[in-house]
Amino acid sequence: MDTPLKQLKDWILKRHPERDEIPADLDLIENRLIDSLSFVEFVFLLEQVSGRSIDMDTINVDDFRCLGTIEERFLTPIG
Repeated sequence: MDTPLKQLKDWILKRHPERDEIPADLDLIENRLIDSLSFVEFVFLLEQVSGRSIDMDTINVDDFRCLGTIEERFLTPIG
């Protein structure tokens, strides 16, 4: 079974076949790997793989800028 982070990477890479890797610190928004049209779909996927609900009314876009931040913010165990 793929890890949640790998599932997110695979989702992005599927939409950007010109890339073969995404560094953990690459700004996904600035580099247009996640744009305004795909953002909601990405958040939905993140909810599925993390098992956590994400309140769209309180989203901070900086939490979604890079895979390292996403992993830290949404994929590490709460506790």
